[in-house]
Amino acid sequence: MWNRITSFIILHRFKLSGVIGILTIFFGFFAIKAEMSHNFASIVPSYDPEMQYFERFKKTFGEDANVFAVGLADKRAYELENFKALHTLVERIRQQHGVKQVLSLPQAIVILKDTTESKFVSEAIFEPMPQTQAALDSALALVSEMHFYDNQLINVQTGATLIAVSITKEVLDSPQRQVLTNNIKKLGDEFTQQTGIELHYAGVPEIRSFMTTKMASELKMLLMLSVVMTVIVLWWFFRSTKAIIVPLITIGVVVVWTMGVIVLLGYKINILTGLLPPILVVIGIPNSVYWITKYHQEYRKNPERALVIQKVVRHITPVALMTNVTTAIGFFVFSFMDTRILREFGVVSSIGVMSMFVVSVILLPTFMMWMPAPGDKELRHLDRMGLNKILDRFHQLIFERRPLIYTVVAFSVIVSLVGFSQLEVVSFMADDIPQNSTLKQDLAFFEQHFQGAMPLEIVVDTRKTKGVMNLGTLRRADQLQDSLNSIDLVSQPLSLVSFVKAGRQAFYNNPAFYGLPTNQDRVFILNYLKKSEEGSDNISALNNFVDSTGQQMRISLKVADVGSIKMDSLIEGVIRPQVAQIFDQEQYDVHITGTTLLFIKGNRYLVNNLKTSILIAIGLIAILMAFLFKSLRIIIVSIITNMLPLLITAGMMGFLGVALKPSTVLIFSIAFGIAVDDSIHYLARYRQGLLLNNLSVRDAVSLSLHETGAGMIYTSIILFFGFIIFIFSDFQGTKALGGLTSATLLCAMLANLLLLPALLLSLDKRAQAKKAAVLAAEKAS
Repeated sequence: MWNRITSFIILHRFKLSGVIGILTIFFGFFAIKAEMSHNFASIVPSYDPEMQYFERFKKTFGEDANVFAVGLADKRAYELENFKALHTLVERIRQQHGVKQVLSLPQAIVILKDTTESKFVSEAIFEPMPQTQAALDSALALVSEMHFYDNQLINVQTGATLIAVSITKEVLDSPQRQVLTNNIKKLGDEFTQQTGIELHYAGVPEIRSFMTTKMASELKMLLMLSVVMTVIVLWWFFRSTKAIIVPLITIGVVVVWTMGVIVLLGYKINILTGLLPPILVVIGIPNSVYWITKYHQEYRKNPERALVIQKVVRHITPVALMTNVTTAIGFFVFSFMDTRILREFGVVSSIGVMSMFVVSVILLPTFMMWMPAPGDKELRHLDRMGLNKILDRFHQLIFERRPLIYTVVAFSVIVSLVGFSQLEVVSFMADDIPQNSTLKQDLAFFEQHFQGAMPLEIVVDTRKTKGVMNLGTLRRADQLQDSLNSIDLVSQPLSLVSFVKAGRQAFYNNPAFYGLPTNQDRVFILNYLKKSEEGSDNISALNNFVDSTGQQMRISLKVADVGSIKMDSLIEGVIRPQVAQIFDQEQYDVHITGTTLLFIKGNRYLVNNLKTSILIAIGLIAILMAFLFKSLRIIIVSIITNMLPLLITAGMMGFLGVALKPSTVLIFSIAFGIAVDDSIHYLARYRQGLLLNNLSVRDAVSLSLHETGAGMIYTSIILFFGFIIFIFSDFQGTKALGGLTSATLLCAMLANLLLLPALLLSLDKRAQAKKAAVLAAEKAS
């Protein structure tokens, strides 16, 4: 079969190359239309009950993660001219396209009682704008009496204040979001230049804008670095321009195809698919290295180029198919995951890897037939004494020092298990943002002055129409808010309760009466509030904090970005028990939800995804190796050999404090799929020596080591330097992905060059001993 395939490829190589050219133009047309994702990718699948409830929450109350916060903590802001500048800033922000609402100190209102209409009305405190410092101080004093604003717009202890900008959904999930946030920051810069007051920016929209901008810039930077690194390493190996140009053309075609596939499938570039172009550059090089190395080896034996190319294609194609399939499996397993972002990555990456095989097997022989034959200078790399000495040393260890190999492996396993026990599964909303970035510092500002900027929501369902206005319900909600307010990591909650308290204060026109109505004044105050809502006054809390039937009440708060472990302890160990204690489950349904909770919950899915992806990868690769080698012993030896680097990597992560998260969870399946390639190359030559050349196991192990060892070392070094470029990323997860994958692949190289042949020899020795024992027993009988 392979002879017919080989003959077809060589005979029709120019026509096939033309087809590749046409397909490249086709995919390139779509590739230029690729867009960055502007959604905050959720790891929680759509069928999860909490995700489904969150979607219902957003339909009822609107987006919870649409607030772009601008904060400051400078006493100069309360000086007349600076306050006027702050007021101007707020007005200019309100005029920006995509701004739904702005809440700020210059827009603060005071709630007044209209005895004529028996309702509450609002009046802007700073309209008209005070013209003297004394008038401003008087207005600010009035704000301080409105306890409704305490730790919402103003931190009463530090004097910090914020501007909360709500963004429309249409802009929030589009490229215009970034335009809007940039425009707001430009206006903020003008305010800072005018007043000297520093502003801070945070909120989920700002995090999303930051991530989108960084993804776009890093995609270009990492792609460029991967190409440069590949050129350097290929030149160092082969000292040949042809050995650089041909692989780069091949990889360039595949990158174009992959970007086109992203668009054709309706996907957008996110933090994972954005890594694919540089990853494909890196993992595509081994195809070319094995091909060129084998071509040079055979050409040295026989300078008949046409025959050599035909022989190389015949020998390399089936092995290359299997290695590309195993690598693709390492990516494809993510398409089985519950998480959309991982599924998209798995589908596109596996298509890219298999495209690499198709393009390589057609273009490489085509270029080799078209280009001049390799000269003596291009073949010198085959005689490098340093590489041969390394392989000779490995040969000595395998045949003479196997106990040493097993001792080192056993020690590595024990140490790795200790590190593995310390591995944590934890993620943060602002996980990959550089520690020294302005955004990270701004997030710390909001955590210091307002307990954070990440949204968390609690919904109380009274099961009764207008049940939220029941005084018993309000008192329970107030009790819950008081308990939440006592937690350092949680901001002052905001709900209908806050508005009712403010209404009572306005009813008596006395800050001392800021609180819930009593049995005596309940009817009057609630009646005022009802008429205020019916009149659509801007103090109405109906739309934002109560559903249309008056059955559900929303309690909104902000939390610090403390990570999934602490957040899980906070919710499950503190908030839920308080909710259960305060609200009778037979009367109320209380749900904790919000963007932060769903983001953190995704880590549980990551753990399950990791386990599933590795098991699926091992199972599929084992099936393929069974088809290729038809030997249970070889399958077991190969799986053991390539699981060792993964265990070592997990141990390193535990010791280094690198947690499992969306970026680092990719390491294991990808590295396993790539690492098995070395095993396949080695074992393919090993089986060929046993079956075709009728060699003994010892001779087959020795021959395979020397014939495939150079290619394994070459490709491992290329992969190491290819992945190591990811440490130049500003994203912490991407850095970890690059560093740990590089280390894993080096460990895999050593395992396949030392442990794999050692195990083959040991199993053969055991088999020979068993066979001798059987023969001895037969002779004795």
